Amino acid sequence: MKRQRKSRNKLLIYTIPLLILALIIGVYYYAIKEKGSEQTTQGKENPIITQPSGKNTKDSKNNQNSNLEKLVEKTFSLSKVGKVPNISFVSGKTEWKEVNQEWGKSDHISETTKGRYEEYESHHATIGYADQTVNDIRSYDSELQNISLNEIKKTGGEPDAIRYYKDSTLDQMILVYHATASTDLLWVLPVKTEQEPNPKVDHISLFTQIEKTPNQQAQGEKPSQQANQTISKMIFNMSLDDKIGQMILAGVSGTSMDANANKLISQFHVGGVIFYKYNFETPGQAVQLVNQLKAGNSSSLPLILGVDQEGGRVTRLPGGLVNFPPNKQIGQVNNPDFSYKVGTRLGQELKEFGLNLDFAPVLDINSNPNNPVIGDRSFGNNAEIVSKLGIQTMRGIQSQNVITTIKHFPGHGDTSVDSHLDLPIVNKSLKELKELELIPFERAIEQGADVVMVAHILLPQLDKTNPGTMSKAVMTDLLRKQLGFTGVIITDDMTMGAITEHFDIGKAAVESVKAGSDIILVGHDYNNVVKIIDSIKTAVQNGEISKQRLDESVERIIQLKRNYSINDTKVGTPNINEINNSIKSLLNNYLQ
Repeated sequence: MKRQRKSRNKLLIYTIPLLILALIIGVYYYAIKEKGSEQTTQGKENPIITQPSGKNTKDSKNNQNSNLEKLVEKTFSLSKVGKVPNISFVSGKTEWKEVNQEWGKSDHISETTKGRYEEYESHHATIGYADQTVNDIRSYDSELQNISLNEIKKTGGEPDAIRYYKDSTLDQMILVYHATASTDLLWVLPVKTEQEPNPKVDHISLFTQIEKTPNQQAQGEKPSQQANQTISKMIFNMSLDDKIGQMILAGVSGTSMDANANKLISQFHVGGVIFYKYNFETPGQAVQLVNQLKAGNSSSLPLILGVDQEGGRVTRLPGGLVNFPPNKQIGQVNNPDFSYKVGTRLGQELKEFGLNLDFAPVLDINSNPNNPVIGDRSFGNNAEIVSKLGIQTMRGIQSQNVITTIKHFPGHGDTSVDSHLDLPIVNKSLKELKELELIPFERAIEQGADVVMVAHILLPQLDKTNPGTMSKAVMTDLLRKQLGFTGVIITDDMTMGAITEHFDIGKAAVESVKAGSDIILVGHDYNNVVKIIDSIKTAVQNGEISKQRLDESVERIIQLKRNYSINDTKVGTPNINEINNSIKSLLNNYLQ
């Protein structure tokens, strides 16, 4: 009995492990079988999911394109009532307390010269305020970021203006569409490149120009009357004198506002003023003169205040500012980033002095070594370098909300006569001009040039009688129609010898307007300004210049002033040390 129990126990010792092993093998086999079955089933049941057919892919893509198209249409439509997709606030109407009640405390607040901005990360938005009223809604919504440049233009057409912004991390283009008389819809995208000709949206901004408060008016600001009416309505309500005045950019004599300067802005309502070196003695005096002119402007439209601040040998601003090297040297450095930063510093200089237009950059190609007027003002004798660096300088100036003027169209580089003294002749065909001189201008226009200055040059193969500033062939046929420029055309100074030695200045101005110029630049002598204004007025009254011709120019001028939110706000004395330190740092980085 005892031996049998021993034998049974011994059997169990060997049997139990074998049973456990058999069980494990069975479970493992069953699992493999089930997995294989599952994979087989998936392979049979889901071929459409893993390998979509061409038809379904196309349908999906069409649906996506259709949705994006609807979103673009919706964005344009909402902008007309002050809204953007997925945000309930209204630009120009909603108050800070309403935003605070709905969204709570912001994640970050920043103060800028344009107002206060509050960031809301969870809403992918930034809200800007003028005082306590929302005036800028910036949306970084991921759906909007799927929209491309082509899709925007397909729905919205060509933008009313193109601006640019660049810093150490960003290089952006800003498409501006006027949603209403006071509100702009801005599409912000990376600048298009050869590698990416159709970039996608970074964010949108809906910005509203809010009318100034009585308190701000008391401090010297005038109410933005144009914010409450369309441009066409403004023009309809303007007198003939007001329209002609807007088409004049006049020089003033002396260093303070005298009786003649006062008449120009209060009686003739000139659209702007050009300053020369003799107008500015010290930063304090310069700013005082600028502020006097702003305060004396009785027009509902603010003044364009311009200066030739090119760098090199053409500078006007006082106070011992560190000068930039001439463009010729910048061309030798041949670094687009350097040119852009030079442009930003030039723009900052003007802004500090309360000015809003720079007669720069020079886009002439210095192809004639005997040229007495351009020379080292040009980036060089190479069209590619002049185009590339000139455009970057232009964009740098624009980034500071300062208007640029590309000059001297259609190219002053191949002349041996100084147009300040006499009339240069360039005996080139249109084909020859297109192969060299016109290249930088055409490219700058494509990149959003604001103003084109036309040169006092006679081009007999385009117009045997009239210099560029009086030539329909140059300004309307070439610049407008062939190159597609829709901005403001300004003449070079009509008091230069190229005009006064050969033409009556009043008649020359009339011919210029008839030929297509928008602004007549009259740099010197109050009597010249009066004569030109009287001559244009007489020409309109006797039917030589149509009112429609005036209205076209006035519309472009008003649009330009709106694009840059120009105002007659007073400015304080500039910080010369701060400007100089910024310039020195830049030059040390690139010229060492």
